[in-house]
Amino acid sequence: MIKKAAGVEKGSASPRADKVASLTRAQVKQIAETKMPDLNAWDVSEAEKIIEGTARSMGVTVGD
Repeated sequence: MIKKAAGVEKGSASPRADKVASLTRAQVKQIAETKMPDLNAWDVSEAEKIIEGTARSMGVTVGD
């Protein structure tokens, strides 16, 4: 879902050096709400943190 929202085919091979795309907080919230049943989180804000971490590990930045 992150790749689809960011509009990229694949994540970065070196996520610390190469950023491939960016997501807004609204996009992250939408993904978190959709994935909430599958995530180990009590509320949406915790689910957003999980999605943000996954995005960062793919080389996708999360901004405002």
